[in-house]
Amino acid sequence: MSLDTPRTETRHEARAETRPEPRPERLTAHEARQWLEHERNSRLTQLRAIAEAEPSTPDPMASAQRDTVHRVLKEIDAAFTRVQDGSYGDCEGCAKPIPVERLEILPHTRYCVPCQRDAA
Repeated sequence: MSLDTPRTETRHEARAETRPEPRPERLTAHEARQWLEHERNSRLTQLRAIAEAEPSTPDPMASAQRDTVHRVLKEIDAAFTRVQDGSYGDCEGCAKPIPVERLEILPHTRYCVPCQRDAA
């Protein structure tokens, strides 16, 4: 093989490059705080939108939405506490790690999917 000829990849090397990197089993505290801050900001934006859209007469639907957002904000605050005490990401039902994918979607969750089903 000449030094001028570019080296071609072996089939094994090409496969290794296309294989996705394994996902970490846990979020770091910094990542958890970022996801939770984003979630909190989204919920606060929802509250502002509900307040701006609220008519002068009481609206049961808006009231229910506001109550739900307030409940989620409390859950987010509790999740920040879990980040501080080191228990964030551990399922409160079975004590196993909650999958990162679930935490990215629902960062304030306290349960893995099976335990959430049992709790419902």
